[in-house]
Formats: sequence, structure tokens, C-alpha cells
Amino acid sequence: MVNLYEVEIGHVRRERPARAFRHRAYLWLVDLDALPRLPWWLRPFARFEARDHLGSPERTIRRNVDAWLAERDVDLGGGRITMLANARLLGHVFNPLSLFWCHRASGELECVIAEVHNTYGERHAYLLRPDEAGRARVAKEFSVSPFLETSGQYVMRVPEPAGGLSVTIALRQGGATPFSATMTGRRLPATPRELARLLVRRPLMTYRVSGLIRRHGIALWARRVPVVPRSE
Repeated sequence: MVNLYEVEIGHVRRERPARAFRHRAYLWLVDLDALPRLPWWLRPFARFEARDHLGSPERTIRRNVDAWLAERDVDLGGGRITMLANARLLGHVFNPLSLFWCHRASGELECVIAEVHNTYGERHAYLLRPDEAGRARVAKEFSVSPFLETSGQYVMRVPEPAGGLSVTIALRQGGATPFSATMTGRRLPATPRELARLLVRRPLMTYRVSGLIRRHGIALWARRVPVVPRSE
């Protein structure tokens, strides 16, 4: 099972100075036991490598996810794991958020992993136990933005994508919601023709994602938004 999703991503900062932006992108939804095999001329534009996600670069992504879950006493019994993420494109990838839907051998959803990356080259994974509506809460433990405290709680909605994709994340701190993000989109067939079309419409997309995040960070810094000291 391999799908592409053409998405719109939105970020809203509600603390002063308030700021919001949206941008369009595309993401892959892949089965970790059956990663896509593309024609040779498209492989440089869509690679999935273990070094880009949690665990050891010497193992497969699937083995790393199983090992991470085992450390938390979760055994899928060989059940299916699907991953929503950017692919490595021309040697570069940046995934602000990767999601892994982890199923038992019976097919039922066991848990979701939300893996977050920041622009310092660091990453952190959260174990989520969504309810039937895909909603979950988890304490914030990792610094993503240098302008937000590493405290509070994430409230997420992460239903597994079908024909459409709809993910929301809100950060709750001290009774307020200083930041929220949304990701909505529609499923596309993961054919060489469709991927080639997206590469033309959204050229150098992973580079653009990195650039947009840094541009908005610079804009906040230029407006003298205090930088929160980073902890280990």
C-alpha cells in the first residue's frame, strides 16, 4: 500500500506577535514492509532511509520502529505499520512531523507514533493512544520552536488517512493555546506519472519546507520575540 497525499499545511501562533501561514506540499503514506519501488529515473526524488527516522541507520525503518515499541512493552506481533512522511529528495529531507500507525496482527490499531524533528537536527518520538475519533494527549518533552517553552501538553487528532487526510495539533500551556497546526489533503495514486506531476508543481519541496520554517523563525527573531533557552 503506497499513496501520495497533496496537502495544505497551516501554522498559527497566537502569542504576541500573532502570526499564521499556510503552504502546499505532498506527503507519502507507505507500508514499512513494502516501501515503494520506483523507476530508476525517479529514485533520486523519493528515497526512504532509516537514518531519517528514529533508531539505528544500520537497520530498516520497520525494525527500528519495532525496537522502539518493544522498549515501551508494545508488541505488534508482526502487524502492519504505515508511515506518513516526506521522502528524501535529491539527498535532502526534513520531516517536521512523521506519523506511524501501528496495527496488531489482527488489523486493529494499537498505537500511533508521532516523530518530531527540529531545525537543530534533533528528533523525538511520542507514543500516542488515540481514542476512536483519533484524539490523543501527550506531554510536550521536546523543543521544536526556540520561541516556545518546552512545557504543556499536545492535543492531537491523528486518524489514519483514507481518501482524505486530516491531522491537527494544538499546544496547550497554562490554559492557553499558543500554537496549533493543521494538515489536510486528498489521496492521489502513487504512480510515476502522478509523482512526476508533483515534482513539477512542487519542485525541491523538502528544501522549501526547511527554508519556510527558517524564514518564519527569522521573522519572529527580527520582531524581538524572546528566544527560550534550550535544555538538554
